[in-house]
Amino acid sequence: MLNLRKQLPGLLLCLGIALPAWFLGKSFPLLGAPVIAILSGMLLRAFVPAIKNTLGTFESGVKFSSKKLLQAAIILLGFDMNLYHVVRVGKQSLYVMLFTLTSAFVVAYLVGRALKITKNTTILIGVGTSICGGSAIAATAPVIQAEDDEVAHAISTIFLFNIMAVFIFPTLGRILGLSDLGFGMWAGTAVNDTSSVVAAAASWGSVAGNDTALTFATIVKLTRTLMIVPITLVLALITAHQNQKNVKNQGQSFQFLKVFPWFVLGFLAAALINTFVFDVPKEAVTLGKFLIVMAMSAIGLNTHLKKLISNGYKPILLGLSCWFAVASVSLLVQSVLKLW
Repeated sequence: MLNLRKQLPGLLLCLGIALPAWFLGKSFPLLGAPVIAILSGMLLRAFVPAIKNTLGTFESGVKFSSKKLLQAAIILLGFDMNLYHVVRVGKQSLYVMLFTLTSAFVVAYLVGRALKITKNTTILIGVGTSICGGSAIAATAPVIQAEDDEVAHAISTIFLFNIMAVFIFPTLGRILGLSDLGFGMWAGTAVNDTSSVVAAAASWGSVAGNDTALTFATIVKLTRTLMIVPITLVLALITAHQNQKNVKNQGQSFQFLKVFPWFVLGFLAAALINTFVFDVPKEAVTLGKFLIVMAMSAIGLNTHLKKLISNGYKPILLGLSCWFAVASVSLLVQSVLKLW
């Protein structure tokens, strides 16, 4: 009860930001509720004195929202997965996904080092580009113990390329002469966020006169989302190894189970339940998406706007490099393997 009393003001503040962001996101789907929420939180912190001067009052609830609610949201999103679809599409898209994932991380590592971007920001942008945008960033951030500023950099960068993809991909696809299935594969493996995948594929379908690309792109994208599980587990092991080294140097003991990302197993369990036990009501997934918006509100409140602006161009260059690598490698692998 004492913790709840401490957390309540911050939770209510995040809820107050998340609700209008949620409805605005429905009106402006290309912008999206998570981006609106994180921007709203940053602007409130920077320009509303009543909030800026009383952040200590909200600190406990804001921290809870950005960490615990975020993990609960990822678990609930697992109820949107059907593993039968994953198996069916996986045979066709697995090679493309493996190559695009590898290219994204290699490019992120090289460009991140060249631009001297923080390790966590580099990882978050690489994961967001290669897997599923904001959801992958949300899942990875607590695993690598990322700062809120780093999450904000990654989310804003991914958002920029989500918007660009919706307008650029359908036009480029027609110039390249892709088939409906070929475009579906390309959008599903190379566009960052699920909403942008759907928007780009729907735009393609409106000209093609069918939903082939839309259906296939959506299934490929949901299959790609499952890569959150192995990637976050690997990152957890790497982070744990580094933490173990640090605590040993300080003469302390380290317990891996304390930092293990249990919520990722919850995501996998939710997918298994939805596939093999019963169809979970879609309201559970909707709740998960809303909790992500609340978490983004909290991250916005914890983000220093001046610092974000001062370092802004480097994450954008990194995001552009990763995005170009993923998009070109996806097309190259499809061409070499003659998938479509």
